[in-house]
Amino acid sequence: MAENLTLSRPGQVNKSGDVEALFMKVFTGEVMTAFAEVNIMKDLHRVRTIDHGKSASFAVLGKAAARYHVTGTPILGSNQIAANERIINIDDLLIADVAIDDLEDAKNHYDVRQEYSKQLGWALAREYDKKTMRVGVLAARSSGIIDDEPGGSVIKGGPTVATDGELLAEAMFSCAQIWDEKDILEWERTLIVRPAQYYLLAQTTKVLNRDWGGAGVYADGKVLKVAGIQIIKSNNLPNTNITSVTPGEKNDYTGDFTDTVALALQKEAIGTVKLKDLTVEKSGSDFHIMYQATMMVAKYAMGHGILRPGCAIEISKAAA
Repeated sequence: MAENLTLSRPGQVNKSGDVEALFMKVFTGEVMTAFAEVNIMKDLHRVRTIDHGKSASFAVLGKAAARYHVTGTPILGSNQIAANERIINIDDLLIADVAIDDLEDAKNHYDVRQEYSKQLGWALAREYDKKTMRVGVLAARSSGIIDDEPGGSVIKGGPTVATDGELLAEAMFSCAQIWDEKDILEWERTLIVRPAQYYLLAQTTKVLNRDWGGAGVYADGKVLKVAGIQIIKSNNLPNTNITSVTPGEKNDYTGDFTDTVALALQKEAIGTVKLKDLTVEKSGSDFHIMYQATMMVAKYAMGHGILRPGCAIEISKAAA
């Protein structure tokens, strides 16, 4: 009498159900990890999640004034605090997808799914950073929407600010001064530069020399802070003239960024609205039978917009 072969199913949960359930969970986790590894902007601005709707409103409030109380007089509320709102729309679903042929997957000597999961996560992270950095630069060029809210600032350092580390460091001190004069909070300040400018700063004596109050490591090529502002390098800082809205975008991310050298942000400068956070889907059995392949899709639905322009500063190589 023939015996039935008993298979061990490492992809099943508790030996029942979908034979690829755990594989899917691993793939999803790899996409999430890859997204988090290269995504810079997610912790540098305000993020809000909504359950439904096509947009969200962010309240923008002015400042209150303090006064001394005169004995015997009633307190009736002396402050009339200015208020307005910023509306951020949800863009269409942003996706990164890949189809993996079963036979080719079997022939490969490396884990195809693991490599592809990284690429999907990185693709979405790049788009997230590109959009939010553009919004940050646009915020620096915008005015406030209430009477006592300051607008953004543009420091025009001329062409050499992109090639001279000391000039760029001086511009960072100017950023700190501008923020202080606008009463912008001292914490959660960040400067984003491209690699070329980052390593110019890393070779600048005044930045690295602790006798000058610098904070960096020459041996590691790292710059930690200048003027109390943390420094991050990214290839996603915009550097071209973007004149048209990409289909699916419900917010305006266009602008001429050819002179942008660096972007200084305090966390309140811009905001992101999430309708659908980053998720991963796998094709069903019908697709698999038809194509003998597996379709993997990573996706999210979000939108990005300006909140408080006074918290954003652009360092530009345009002439002063």
